[in-house]
Amino acid sequence: MENQEIVEEFRKCAEDPAYFISNYIKVIHPVRGLVPFKLYPFQHKILDALEGKDSHRFNILRKFRQAGCTTIASAWSLWNIIFKEHKSVVILSKGDAESTEVLDRIKLMYDELPELFKPGIVEDNKHTLKLTTQSVIKSRPSGKQSGRSLAGSILIIDEAAFIENIDTIWAAVYPIISTGGRAFVLSTVNGIGNWYHDVYQNAVEGNNSFNAIDIRWQDHPEYSYNSDYDHLYKVMLEKGLDVRNWEKTTKANLPTKQWLQEYECSFLGTGDTFIEGEVLKNISQQTSDSFYTKYNNRMRVWQDPQPHYSYLLACDTSLGRDRDYSAVQIINMYNGQQVAEFYSNRTPINEFAKIIFNEGMLYNVAPIIVERNTIGNNLIDWLYNTFEYENLWSDEKDDLGFQVTAKNRESILAELEEAIRTDLIKINSSRTCDELMTFIIGTGGKAEAEKNHHDDLVMSLALAVHAYKFLMDTTPVEFLSSDRTEEKPLEPSMNYKHSFKTSYGGVSKEDFTWLTK
Repeated sequence: MENQEIVEEFRKCAEDPAYFISNYIKVIHPVRGLVPFKLYPFQHKILDALEGKDSHRFNILRKFRQAGCTTIASAWSLWNIIFKEHKSVVILSKGDAESTEVLDRIKLMYDELPELFKPGIVEDNKHTLKLTTQSVIKSRPSGKQSGRSLAGSILIIDEAAFIENIDTIWAAVYPIISTGGRAFVLSTVNGIGNWYHDVYQNAVEGNNSFNAIDIRWQDHPEYSYNSDYDHLYKVMLEKGLDVRNWEKTTKANLPTKQWLQEYECSFLGTGDTFIEGEVLKNISQQTSDSFYTKYNNRMRVWQDPQPHYSYLLACDTSLGRDRDYSAVQIINMYNGQQVAEFYSNRTPINEFAKIIFNEGMLYNVAPIIVERNTIGNNLIDWLYNTFEYENLWSDEKDDLGFQVTAKNRESILAELEEAIRTDLIKINSSRTCDELMTFIIGTGGKAEAEKNHHDDLVMSLALAVHAYKFLMDTTPVEFLSSDRTEEKPLEPSMNYKHSFKTSYGGVSKEDFTWLTK
């Protein structure tokens, strides 16, 4: 090239990392060997968020397996230290092997560049690459003290969901980048309730400064057929790989849950979930953010009571010691809709009882079922004796509330699983959905919350389903599927199988045979 052409080419590369990467970076492809890094459209999307006209200082990426995102982060890092002076890029990986592998990948990219784009190396070791631009890449393994020793203008956290103590590391390193630095967090998903999941969810909801980036396996031409890449498929077919069968083959070779996490990017619990993974995915996609809050944000309401509907309330009571929560589910008995949810671990029992009383009266004097284990008896006493609520659930012995035992716990959870799987109920709450995702089959075969998670919303929902199914059989109402939306009174059905006991211990039994004569 002429000198002027060289200057112009250098300018293009300095201004546009996508141009530089697509034209000059080479990478090792697992099938095709050393090849030019020709960016796919979804990879351009990632670079645009990092360095384009709509770029963000803080980005968090949810990715599928083998998407080439770590390679993109590596190429972007190299572009920064070649074309910018006094830049410090810090790449944090899960372990030493991973951090070394990332830097080796960057060094290979550098070695394969034309001499025009090689400023010269000042320092080169296992964890550092420094150029004569005085810009440096430091690739480090994670550790409890990692954050305090990492000073940089750009922080990249690779596979963040799998890094232990990442919350502590982030807290330590954030002050370093808070005054102008940038962060790029990327990972495949690894359950919920961890730092990565929390930051990603808050980014989606607009509650932090991160820009959430989502990519799908269907966007990758090596996983999903795209006629524009027939030249690529020819090479893959020669290696025995047919992209047209990729999804079918991969699904067949992976457990459903692993497929959902690795490729569908579904935030599921880390154990074997009590509810099947595909069902969890479906209900998570159907939750609704169209709610308003009451009682200082402790209660979410999706639908106010309608005079022609019947409702029920199910309560799981906690000791309020920050370890578990008091939870209430309110269900529309005509269509199984979750219309409201209360969730708090800081509400005194007397205040909790007052809230339940108010909501029970508001929702047409709804029947209330209370788990009476431990402190639940205190709640029942408040509702029955202090507030004189007239529609409390009682068992076959006329004792108020529901005593959960090892035997009936399995039974009501089985009812819950069936109700969710068959769409008997419609879950609107993402909080309830999140608990279901960490409600697992433990090592002893018991259904329980994962370590450091809770099951109060799950158990209150199980009580609600149990009461719902019972009342469907014993109360003259017509059941509607969750997709029925008529807002009008419904004709009752006279289908009685059991008696319904009120808080006074009475039994309501009537002979309706005269109606058929």
